[in-house]
Amino acid sequence: MDMKKRSIFFVFLSTLLFALLFAGCTKDFEEINTNKRVLAELDKATIGNVYAYCQYNGLMNGWAFQTSQNLFADLYAQYYANIQTKFPSDRYILVGGWLDGAWRSFYGHAAANLAVIMDKTDAEKYPEEAKGMETQHALLQIWKVFMYQRISDYWGPIPYSAVGNGESSVPYDPQDKIYDDFFVLLDDALNVLEQHRGENAFGANDQIYGGDIDSWIRFGNTLRLRVAMRVSYVDPGKAKTEAEKAVSGGVIETNDQNAIFHTTADSWNALNIMLPWNEFRMSAAMESVLKGYEDPRLPQYFSPTVNSVEAGTPEWRGLRNGYNIAELSADDLHYNNLSMMGPRWADPNAKGTNPIEVMLASEAYFLRAEGALNNWDMGGTAEEFYNKGITASLSFWGADADAITAYLQSDKTPIATHDAPQPMTNIPVKFSSDPDEQLEQIMTQKWLALYPDGWEAWSEARRTDLPRLYARMHSDNPDVPPDQMIRRIGFTDVEYNTNAAAVEEAKGYLNGPDNAATRLWWNPAKKK
Repeated sequence: MDMKKRSIFFVFLSTLLFALLFAGCTKDFEEINTNKRVLAELDKATIGNVYAYCQYNGLMNGWAFQTSQNLFADLYAQYYANIQTKFPSDRYILVGGWLDGAWRSFYGHAAANLAVIMDKTDAEKYPEEAKGMETQHALLQIWKVFMYQRISDYWGPIPYSAVGNGESSVPYDPQDKIYDDFFVLLDDALNVLEQHRGENAFGANDQIYGGDIDSWIRFGNTLRLRVAMRVSYVDPGKAKTEAEKAVSGGVIETNDQNAIFHTTADSWNALNIMLPWNEFRMSAAMESVLKGYEDPRLPQYFSPTVNSVEAGTPEWRGLRNGYNIAELSADDLHYNNLSMMGPRWADPNAKGTNPIEVMLASEAYFLRAEGALNNWDMGGTAEEFYNKGITASLSFWGADADAITAYLQSDKTPIATHDAPQPMTNIPVKFSSDPDEQLEQIMTQKWLALYPDGWEAWSEARRTDLPRLYARMHSDNPDVPPDQMIRRIGFTDVEYNTNAAAVEEAKGYLNGPDNAATRLWWNPAKKK
């Protein structure tokens, strides 16, 4: 199935889901976004349906998952490498049509609808209509932070405070101001939720925690910790304050507290649909690290190559990122000679049952480990949290206690691969006494634990320049050489064509030209 047909297929499914969610509620949902007088038509049950829609689209970007995450962040994080000769994004080309679709999908689905129901549940604006909906509003505030952070970490300045204004032009906000508001929203939401512990909001419409308020408090605090760490190089004082506040408020600490999105027949895991298209495979970076560490997660993350299984000698093989068209035509890089994702994602029929990881205990521990290296009060030492992060991740993916103990004490290091003559790095798993090496260890293990969330992994790789990923084979982007990391996504063609004045103003909020080499606000060139 080619990309055009797939796009039509995804649009159809998205439209169908939209219709199913809002049947009987309103004939024109766009009108609600601009006409506040019809807000009363959205009753509490309908708001729950809209929340479910926003939750899924804010996480997976709906039908545009492929053209927003898989063809960009997943490749930039070097979880996978592209094998489709028609796709140039692994060589740093920002394909305008794909990114236009990603932008339109987010703002036309998740953002627009969230703006409406946040307004509807705002007791300050609608004291009668929103009465008793303070916990729903708080959950929406937390989810707004989650989904807008992802979008801002692609583009930097984005439309934010004025989304849903009903105007033909929507101004952009500077990224530092957006991040300031994230902390305000989290403060407000968590203050409300603390007064309602033991209660429920949205019930089954919440496909992550089933509406459990206590779980959302932990998620909100963990999200605060993530946001705080993101600004640690540009505003270390605020980062320390917010991170310590997050930990004192209580973050995710066990796998049974993990934020997991439970898919359905209408909100499915796009990776299960995409794998049979044979467009990407395991990266050389993942092969080097997983095989070198003899990592128990290897057979869960990736499958042995088809040809090796047929030969009776299962083998895992990846490839370097950034091959050109001629090189990708080589027999050695045929998809049957390379490892696809693991068994969880291999069956297209499991798209509605295969869950999606949103935020896990392992990430929280690695965030605390880095915070401890910064001498923040995280409630323990960097080594303790590093080991707990590894333990949580390996346990989540099915490793037993003996395997975890052996892994934590391992002196094994990444290896060279058939496609990469040098190992990706030389650090072992066992925690080092060298603080510089400790940060690399923390970020390398965090990179492994975040899989397959390339969106977050690429952001963290940009922030720290860790792990030490391979240089690309080729870059077709004149602004970014193959041995450097792409730093942001340029503003979209659709915005230049329809919102030009706002885009021109937003360019002034950047740290350089509107291209892929310009660093985001939270990613200064000089680290502390």
